[in-house]
Amino acid sequence: MRWSYSCPHCASCLNPDETIILLAEFEDPAVAVEAIHRTREEGYSDFDSFSPYPIHEFVEAQGAHHSKLPYIVLGGGITGALTGWALQFLTSTQIYPMNIGGRPFNSWPAFIVVMFECTILFGAFSAVFGMLALNGLPAPYHPLFNVESFKRASQDRYFLCIESKDPHFDAE
Repeated sequence: MRWSYSCPHCASCLNPDETIILLAEFEDPAVAVEAIHRTREEGYSDFDSFSPYPIHEFVEAQGAHHSKLPYIVLGGGITGALTGWALQFLTSTQIYPMNIGGRPFNSWPAFIVVMFECTILFGAFSAVFGMLALNGLPAPYHPLFNVESFKRASQDRYFLCIESKDPHFDAE
């Protein structure tokens, strides 16, 4: 079954009669996987598929690449470790130097706990904000929300959506 959706009241559309998404609905996941393969072979790049449960064949058929998120989290963790070290180093040597127990001002073994905690904190924040940025979130509105049958995507149907911003998009 093929659906096309025109947005009659969206302020972001220049032409309200213009088709902005093509939506295909499937009852069988194998047919949906085949349609995803054909869509990719036709040269479409800006499309997405929806299912009520994770289907690994959907991801493989779409040719999804590996995420950049691990590198973002690694960068956040390294930044956190360096920030924790700089905080301790500047506090102990420049801002408030105190010689307690004859230790040197730059006693790096005492800095490990703070460095570890800052690594975890910065890594966690970079994971959350990196995931939101890479997923294009928050997205409070999408034209799919107006399609009545799309509510079944979380129950028993499989959908393939091609958006009009795809270079190969043709409503016909």
